[in-house]
Amino acid sequence: MKAVLSKTVGGPETLVVEDLPDPTAKAGEVVIRVHACGVNYPDVLIIEDKYQFKPQRPFAPGGEVSGVVESVGEGVTNVKPGDRVIGSTGWGGMAQKIALAAQRCIPIPDAMPFDEAAAFIMTYGTSHYALKLRGHLKPGETLLVLGAAGGVGLAAVELGKAMGARVIAAASSQEKVDLCLKHGADAGVVYPQGPFDRDGQKALAELFKTACGPNGADVIYDAVGGDYAEASLRAIAWEGRFLVVGFPAGIPKLPLNLTLLKSCQVVGVFWGAYTARHPVENQSKIKELMDLYAAGKIKPHVSERFSMADAGKAISHLGARKAQGKVVVMLA
Repeated sequence: MKAVLSKTVGGPETLVVEDLPDPTAKAGEVVIRVHACGVNYPDVLIIEDKYQFKPQRPFAPGGEVSGVVESVGEGVTNVKPGDRVIGSTGWGGMAQKIALAAQRCIPIPDAMPFDEAAAFIMTYGTSHYALKLRGHLKPGETLLVLGAAGGVGLAAVELGKAMGARVIAAASSQEKVDLCLKHGADAGVVYPQGPFDRDGQKALAELFKTACGPNGADVIYDAVGGDYAEASLRAIAWEGRFLVVGFPAGIPKLPLNLTLLKSCQVVGVFWGAYTARHPVENQSKIKELMDLYAAGKIKPHVSERFSMADAGKAISHLGARKAQGKVVVMLA
């Protein structure tokens, strides 16, 4: 089989496509013939050794795949050969085949295309965990989503509406905001490109305050970080919840006096660790997401599809913050 490999530390240009032996399913494992692999921001970091996990090289990036079960190991009962599944891999997904634990496979309906399936679980899983379990978003509350046109951001927009919130989508262009409005956002705000000086920070904060209204945002979903974090925190409501999701604009430093003045919470969101610590509970949350998909309330927006040979370009495209919705590498 062929795989996209990181053999040295570096950016997407360092990735190579090489032949590897086909994997075999050990006890408790399955082998998936991969049709599509979703590209996520951890893929940008992991090949540069900047992610919290550092797999031994050579390894393939790619944290989520969709495909067909080719074989199963001893003791596997939840899936069988021929089943269409999503696989949560962590890494290793940009390969024509992958072996992984059967418990990390999720059966998918025949009506779900492979590209949408590969763009589903990491973004919606992250945003569902963030909004429901960490942010405790309630019907009628105001949700401000930063980076709203990205994978997790657009998922947060759709889930926020499904949960009955008023959703304000914040993004870096009117084109991106328009995409969010099509996916259910009630309003949008276009923010300028940073970094910002103090006057720029104040202007950005006023932009967010105006968008959210006089009561502020009950929940802020920050998938951007950098200078945008403090500016948005200044627009939070009394006893609001600020969700720390990602840092493509850099890791921010928040003045804690703001949390005191608004009696608000700053809440970390690490969905991957949650799934490992609470696998049974996570399965029930996945069922909720599948039910929402079946009801047409959420639907991955796959904006670009790349071939295996162009997998590095897919990661570069995402890292440059050009993506709208999800980017997928097609392997079948």
